[in-house]
Amino acid sequence: MQRTVDDEDLVAEARNRRRLKPNRWRRSLRRVVPLTLITLTLVVIGVLVRVEDYTALERLRTIVFDEYQNLSPRAFDPDAPVRIIAIDEESLRRVGQWPWPRSQIATMVDRLTDLGAAAIGLDIIFAEPDRMSPDNIARLMPEGPERDRVAAALQGVPRGDDMLAVSLQRAPSVVGVLLEADSGQQPSSDRGFSDPKAGYAFAGDPPHDFLPNYGQIKGPLPALAQAAVGLGALNWLPGTDQIVRTVPLMFHAGDGVFMPGLAAETLRVAQGETGFVIRSSNASGQTAFGAETGINAIKIGAFVVPTTRNGSVLMHYTPHEDARHISAWRVLDGDVKPEEIAGRIILVGATATGLFDLQATPIDVAIPGIEINAQLIEQIVAGVWLERPDWADGMEIIVFVLLALLFGLVAAVLAPQTAAVVGVTTIAVVFGASYWAFTREGIFIDPSFPSLASGITLFAMTAWVAVRERADRRWVRHAFSRYVSSDVVENLADDPARLTLGGEMRPMTILFTDIRGFTTIGETMDAEALTAYLNAFLTEMTGVILAHRGTIDKYMGDAIMAFWNAPLDDFAHAAHACETALSMLDALAAFNASSDRDFPVTAIGIGLNTGVCCVGNLGADQRFDYSVIGDDVNVASRLESQTKTYGVPILVGPRTAEQARPAGYVFALVDNVRVKGKTAPIEVFALIGGPNHPPSEALEIAGEAVDALATAAEVGDTTAMNDALETLDALGSTMLDTVVAIYRSRYQRLMRSEIGDIAATD
Repeated sequence: MQRTVDDEDLVAEARNRRRLKPNRWRRSLRRVVPLTLITLTLVVIGVLVRVEDYTALERLRTIVFDEYQNLSPRAFDPDAPVRIIAIDEESLRRVGQWPWPRSQIATMVDRLTDLGAAAIGLDIIFAEPDRMSPDNIARLMPEGPERDRVAAALQGVPRGDDMLAVSLQRAPSVVGVLLEADSGQQPSSDRGFSDPKAGYAFAGDPPHDFLPNYGQIKGPLPALAQAAVGLGALNWLPGTDQIVRTVPLMFHAGDGVFMPGLAAETLRVAQGETGFVIRSSNASGQTAFGAETGINAIKIGAFVVPTTRNGSVLMHYTPHEDARHISAWRVLDGDVKPEEIAGRIILVGATATGLFDLQATPIDVAIPGIEINAQLIEQIVAGVWLERPDWADGMEIIVFVLLALLFGLVAAVLAPQTAAVVGVTTIAVVFGASYWAFTREGIFIDPSFPSLASGITLFAMTAWVAVRERADRRWVRHAFSRYVSSDVVENLADDPARLTLGGEMRPMTILFTDIRGFTTIGETMDAEALTAYLNAFLTEMTGVILAHRGTIDKYMGDAIMAFWNAPLDDFAHAAHACETALSMLDALAAFNASSDRDFPVTAIGIGLNTGVCCVGNLGADQRFDYSVIGDDVNVASRLESQTKTYGVPILVGPRTAEQARPAGYVFALVDNVRVKGKTAPIEVFALIGGPNHPPSEALEIAGEAVDALATAAEVGDTTAMNDALETLDALGSTMLDTVVAIYRSRYQRLMRSEIGDIAATD
C-alpha cells in the first residue's frame, strides 16, 4: 500500500515523540551508577582504614567500652572469696609511716595465716633490706659508747627480714616482683632467686611472642623470695589514656621464662596448684586455619580463663566498694573475725592516697591498684567473663560493608530526609545489638566503626543526591526562564533584628578588673613569658566570671570588662557580681600559690557598679560587638582605679551595695568620692565579705568602724571620728588599713583646723 505524504508526516511525528519521551530506566541508571561507584569506593577505603586500625579507631572503641561499663557495671558480690587488707590512711596513722618494719608485716602474715586465709598476696616487692632491722638501727647512730651499748642490746634480736621469711614460709604466700626492660647491665638469664615458682604447659602456638615481653625481674630479697610459695608480677599495662581496661595474667620475662601476674599467682596458690596451662591458637579444638592469632585462654587450677591475644583479661569492673576492704591496723590489733578471713584469698596492698598506688578504670577516676587485682580474682571465680573474640574485627568489617551497601541503596531510592531517618534507626539498632551482647553474653563488639563509617557513606550519598537534584532544578529553572517569569523568595533568619545595629536599656552590674603594677611586671619579662603569664591569669579570672553567670565584654591588655543581666535575665545580678569578685580573689590566691608556674606575685583591683545601661550590638555595619555603654560603666571603671587609692581589692558603687546587701554581702562605706567625669560625689563601698566568704570578726568590726569614720568625716564630727579610730587601733591590722590611714590624716587636719579656729577666737 502506498503511503501518502500525510502518512509519512504522522510516522515522523510518532518517531519524534518516542525520541522525546523520557527514558525512566536510563534516568535511574544515570543516578544509580555514580552512587554505586561512590559507595564501593567508600567501602574499600573504609575496609583499608579498619584493617590498619588507626589510633583514632582504637580511641573510639575504648570510649564505647568505657560507656558500656558505666551503664552496666558488674555487680559486687559481698560473699566474694576475696578481701583486701588495706594499708590505708587510718592504718598509717595508727601504725606509723610507710614502709613499716618487716616484723609488722610478719605479724600481719602470721595472723592472716592463723585466721585461715586460703592465700595471701602481698602487693609489695621487698627489694631492699628492712630499714628497721637491729643492725640498721645501730648503724644510724653516731659512733661512740651509746652506739656500742645499743648494738650490744640489740644482739640476738631477730632481724625483721628473717621474721618475715619465716612467716612467708609457713603461709600460702605470694610476694610481688617488678618486671623491667632489659637494660643490658645484667644478663636476662641471671635471675637466681627471682625465678618463678610455678610450672607451665603450653597448647598450640608458643606464647612467647604474644605475652607482654620484659627482660629483667626485680625481685624481693633472696631469703624472702625463697620463702614465699609464689611470686607475682605487679606490672600494669594501661591504655594510652592511662586507663586500665585489661590485666595480664602472664608475662614473658625473656629466655623462655614466664612470670604470672599477682592475681593469677595468688589464685594458683589458693588452689594448691603447681602450674598454669596456656592455650594458644592452633591448639586442639581451636580453629585458626594456621594463623598465629594469639592466646585464647589460661587455665589456673579449676578455672579456664578466656583472654585476649596477649594473655590479658578484659576487665568488667564493679564500682568501688568499701566492703571489699579490711584496714591493716585491725589485723595487727587482732580486731578481725575469723569468718572475714577464713577460706578467702587475701591481698595486702596500699590504698592510702599518699602511697601513689592509684590507677584509673573505665568507671573510677582513681582506685588502688590492689583493688584491680581483687576484682580480677572475683571475676575469675564468679565466671563472669567479658570477651572480645578473635572474630570481632572481622564481624565489625562485615557489618560496616553491609550497612554501607544498604545506605547506598537507601540514598539512591529514597528522599534524603527518609534516608537520614533510616540511617539513624539502623545505627541505633546496631548500637542496641552491641549493648545487648555486652550485657547478656559478655561479648564486646564495637559498634562505633561500622556506624561511623557507614554513616559517612550515607552522608556522602545523600549529599551527592542533594547536589545532583539541586543542579537538575537549576537547569530546569534556567530552561523554563525563557518562557515563564520566576519569583525570587528570600528566606529570613528566625530573628533578623538580632543582626542589626542597636541596643536596649536595662539595669546591669558592670565589673572592671586589672593587674596592679602590670607595667613594672612587663619590664621584667620577655614577650613570650609575659604572654604565657597574661594568658594564664586571664584564663583563671575568665573561668570565675563565666561560672557566676557573667558575660565577658572585652579584654583590654591585662584588664577585663564583664557585666551581668545581659543577654540573659539575672535578677540577682548585683549579688552575683559581688560573689564573682570575692571568688576572683580566691582564684588569684590559688594562682599565686601555684608551684608549677614561675609567675610573679599578682595583685588586682576590682570595681563594681550597678545602673541602667545600653546593651546590644554596637559598632559598624561591617563589624560589631555585643557590648554595653553608659555613664554607670564609666563609674565602674573609675572605681576599679580608686582601689589603688584606698588600698582595698574591691570597691563598689552605692546601688550595687544596696541591692547585694540583702543577700548577705558585707560592705564598709569608704568615702564619698567625686569620680572623674561626675559632678556629684557618690558613696563608695569596700566589699569585705559575703555568704560564701564570711569576713573575720575583726574585719567586720573594722568595717563598721570605717562606716562610722566616713559618716563622721562627712559632717566634721571629730569626736565620733576619734572614737572610731580608737576602735580600729584596738583591732590591729586589717585590709582597711589604708582607708583608716586616710581618715586619720583627715582627722588630724580637722583637729588642726578646730585648734586654729579656737586660737583665732581667743
